[in-house]
Amino acid sequence: MIRAGSDRNLEDLLAESGGGLAAEEVLAILAGVAAAPRERARKREWEPAGGADRPRWLSLIAPAADRHLAAKLGALEAELRAARPAEPPAAERITALRAGMEAQKLDGFVVPVGDEFQGEYPARRARRLAWLSGFTGSAGLGVVLARSAALFTDGRYTLQAADQVDGDLFSLHHITETPPAGWIAGNLPAKGRLGIDPWLHTMDGAQTLRAAAKQAGGELVPIEANPIDRIWTAQPAHPISPAEAHPLAHAGRTSAEKRQEIAALLSQAGEEAVIICAPPSIAWLANLRGTDLPHTPLTQAYAILRADRRLEIFLDRRKLPLSAEGMRRLELGEGIRTRPLEDFAAALDALGGEGGTLRLDGASTPEAVYQRLKSTGAPISRAVDPCALPKARKNDVELAGMRAAHLRDGVAMARFLAWLDGQPADGGHDEMGLAAKIDGLRAEGERFRDLSFPSISATGANGAIVHYQPSEASNKRLAAGALYLIDSGAQYLDGTTDVTRTLAIGAPSDEMRERFTRVLKGHIGLARARFPAGTTGPQLDSLARIALWRAGLDYDHGTGHGVGSYLGVHEGPHGISKRPNKVALEPGMIVSDEPGYYKSGAYGMRIESLLAVKALDPPPGAEGELLGFEVLTQVPIDLRLVDPGLLDADEIAWLDAYHAGVRAGIAPLVAGPVRAWLERATRSLAS
Repeated sequence: MIRAGSDRNLEDLLAESGGGLAAEEVLAILAGVAAAPRERARKREWEPAGGADRPRWLSLIAPAADRHLAAKLGALEAELRAARPAEPPAAERITALRAGMEAQKLDGFVVPVGDEFQGEYPARRARRLAWLSGFTGSAGLGVVLARSAALFTDGRYTLQAADQVDGDLFSLHHITETPPAGWIAGNLPAKGRLGIDPWLHTMDGAQTLRAAAKQAGGELVPIEANPIDRIWTAQPAHPISPAEAHPLAHAGRTSAEKRQEIAALLSQAGEEAVIICAPPSIAWLANLRGTDLPHTPLTQAYAILRADRRLEIFLDRRKLPLSAEGMRRLELGEGIRTRPLEDFAAALDALGGEGGTLRLDGASTPEAVYQRLKSTGAPISRAVDPCALPKARKNDVELAGMRAAHLRDGVAMARFLAWLDGQPADGGHDEMGLAAKIDGLRAEGERFRDLSFPSISATGANGAIVHYQPSEASNKRLAAGALYLIDSGAQYLDGTTDVTRTLAIGAPSDEMRERFTRVLKGHIGLARARFPAGTTGPQLDSLARIALWRAGLDYDHGTGHGVGSYLGVHEGPHGISKRPNKVALEPGMIVSDEPGYYKSGAYGMRIESLLAVKALDPPPGAEGELLGFEVLTQVPIDLRLVDPGLLDADEIAWLDAYHAGVRAGIAPLVAGPVRAWLERATRSLAS
């Protein structure tokens, strides 16, 4: 750890700059900056500083820093980011955790993937399950008892968990086939005390765990000090990145308009306020963005919105830009106040003492918040986050931005696919190199901010791991006769993308073509769907699976997830899967269409495009509103893997029309070999 006083040069440079921050404060901010994702250069948005690019986080420390101070701060940040202290073996971590549990009189402890903000991609500091077990997937739960431990994940990560987690330390379970609650009920000893960090579990999650502990004859025990934090000596700092206002030109609606809509819902329900604990909802409501987390442009915060439209946002105020006068502020509009995160607990106490009914969403509110308000005696209304549905319904400006972002994304993908098509099958390219190639092409695009998730670049047997991440240990080279799956996307200022294409490397086998064409039939079946208003995602799910089912095949993941507008690549409340979901699809919602097939130990394939729900002109005699989809993704589907004999005339017509649209949209934006490849890749099957 770098300490003030160990480098007098920093103190001298800060003094010369006239800034109001002490060296100790600056080093603490830099530790947070180093714990946040590395900034990516933004075209035309960097200011020159002595010939070097100027990172935005300088606005948090010394906005007017000269080149000497800027260089010094940059060097310190790089040193902190590069530090990777040695960690003890997994067995020693488990042993240390059990010792901590014993000290707190616990017989078990639950370790979720998520953080106190329930995000999909937690900050480095919050990756407790990964630190403890080695499992790095985005969905999972660990339960550690005195003499046994279990890790639960879904079908996307079963192969990954088996590869990453020591089976002698954790038993591995499919989360739907062996739910954690059932395992706890059968394994927690009678009168056992099952500990949880109440900030890391939602109200709904804690309720399920409480019932499981009770069924075992034990009890659920919320604890103040997380025992993992006590033993994780190299735990990173809380992330710090500049909070930013999201421009109206891309948001489409002012925060005042959104707050008026949500406040009206509260008033109609007789609620005084809603406590919002989901950063994506706060980001949407306040037109606020940040880079605290990888791949999702969020500032970690909590918020209280009152029925009179006043909004208080609680965040680490070191994320607010520092003015020349030494004040931290961010203009988000009248009626919005930013407060220090440490004020949140006291604000809850004060709000609860007012006596009004308070709305809490059981799926996103930490158990700690609920218990705090419950202790005040405040009436609690358990209801859904009122921002979730309006956020999912993209307005016209957001939809236009999504279309523009997908065109830019389509250009990057066309350049990548054309390049790859020109390489020999045994050209020595590997998964990591190919991921770096497409990531770099995307980064050249206008309004690019970040990837929307780590690119899934997989060939051969690795393709059967649904959310595979290439590493030095697993990195495979392309080989003739194999398949290559690339699932990737980006965060652009005006939209979020997510696309998967599967490619033949050399000549594919007949089985590959047959399975791929069945996946394609499902993809087309969903994309062509016409359905009445009020239809939910699960009611459409079988359209994407029926061609596989007819061959006795299936895939163990959902068919479609919602997508945000320069927000999370996975967004609710809607979705398309076998799992029950009562949220109807509505115009403006974005959802993915991604059936697949995975042959363990051999190959995997998936076709994914993003769709926008839209109203259709009703046919003659229609008795209700009819909905359908607009395909946003502009990337060709590999025709070398298609068996036209398995497609009917309508499916061929759809594929030809889709490719004609891709060609019309992308061709004017590319030239030379890329244009020639595009013409071949989008050729008609019917002609």
